[in-house]
Amino acid sequence: MSLKAVLFDFNGVIIRDEPLHEKLIERLLLEENLRSKPGEFRQFCLGRSDRACLQDLFSSRGRVLSDAHLDTLIARKARAYQEELEKLSPLPIYPGVQDLIFTIRASQLKLALVSGALRSEISLVLERAQLSEAFPVIVSGDDAIPSKPEPDGYLLAVERLNQQYPGLNLAPAECLVIEDTFAGIAAAKRARIPVVGVANSYPFHMLQRRANWTVDYLTDLELDRVRQVYDQAAA
Repeated sequence: MSLKAVLFDFNGVIIRDEPLHEKLIERLLLEENLRSKPGEFRQFCLGRSDRACLQDLFSSRGRVLSDAHLDTLIARKARAYQEELEKLSPLPIYPGVQDLIFTIRASQLKLALVSGALRSEISLVLERAQLSEAFPVIVSGDDAIPSKPEPDGYLLAVERLNQQYPGLNLAPAECLVIEDTFAGIAAAKRARIPVVGVANSYPFHMLQRRANWTVDYLTDLELDRVRQVYDQAAA
C-alpha cells in the first residue's frame, strides 16, 4: 500500500501550547478548591482531551463530576485559552509546520487533524496561522468519541477522509500519523496506522521505543524516505 494521507495531532505538534494548558488546568483546580500535584498533568492530561483529563484529575481526588459541571469547566477553560492566545503574537507554531504541510500538499497527499482539543480552539489557531485550508477534515474534542489513547479519533478521520474524497478508498495502513505524546502514539498504533514521534514533549529516546519513526524536530522528517517504506511494503 502506498501513502495516501497524513494525520496531524494538534497540541504539541502544530502549536507549542501544552505549558499553557497545564497552567489553565492548575487554575481550574484552584478555582475548585483543589491543588495540582507534580507530574499529574503529564500523567492524566498530556495528549488527551480536556474531558478525559478533568474526569481523571477529579476522580483521583475522590470527586465525581456531573456532565453539566464538567461541561462548565471545559467551557471556562476554553474561554481562558482563547483569552491567553489573544495575548500571544506571533503564535508559538512549531518550526517546520508550514513547510511540511506545503510538502505534503504538493505531494498530493490528503491531510487531516486529530486532536482532543475543542474545535473552536483548533479553528482559532489554524486561522491565525493561515492553515485553515490545509485541513479539510478535523476530528476534535467536540466529537463524541473516546479520548486518546483509544484509536477512535484516527479511525474517524480515515472515515471522514473517505467521505470527503469519494473514490479514495483510504485504509488506515495507507496513512501516516504525526504525534508527540505516548497517548497519541498508542492511539495511532491501535488504529494500525504507522506513526512519527516528534520529540516536542518527550525525549527522543523515549519516543523511539514506541513510534515507527522518531525525529527531534519536524524539519528532520524526510517525507520521501518515509514514502519509500510504504511503496516497498506494497511491492
